Amino acid sequence: MQPLYQFHAHTLQGKDFDFNNLKDKVVLVVNTASKCGFTPQYEGLQALHEKYHQQGLVILGFPCNQFGQQEPGNAEEIKEGCLINYGVDFTMMEKIDVNGSHAHPLYTYLKAQRPGLFGKSIKWNFTKFLINKQGEVVKRYAPTKKPQDLIADIEKLLAQ
Repeated sequence: MQPLYQFHAHTLQGKDFDFNNLKDKVVLVVNTASKCGFTPQYEGLQALHEKYHQQGLVILGFPCNQFGQQEPGNAEEIKEGCLINYGVDFTMMEKIDVNGSHAHPLYTYLKAQRPGLFGKSIKWNFTKFLINKQGEVVKRYAPTKKPQDLIADIEKLLAQ
């Protein structure tokens, strides 16, 4: 069994999310922030969700306040920002750390599987990890990579 499927996290609504439910799904994991220059990427992520969810794509957004204090709100404020401003209805998790000693174990795993240019740390909000149907982390994308630029990679994995 892939280590990915051993993780748990909590949704923005406080419900347990078992990663075991992601078997046979293509997964895109993104650390997000409501007050970032990249925040408009929520719109692109939502478009990917709408286009590919029925084919097996799951997008998981993880709010994080570690970069420029750009996600200062509580769960309700984060939820309102995502839903009202961008119509997000893909799964949003509760706020976590992605770097440092308090990093969520999922992010420790993701960074070990696909280190970036800055080693095993996340550089900024909206870093993206693409995971295949077997639970393998296949790609890591910089925050500057727009969601629509991931379409070819997502379609390739969905077709496998």
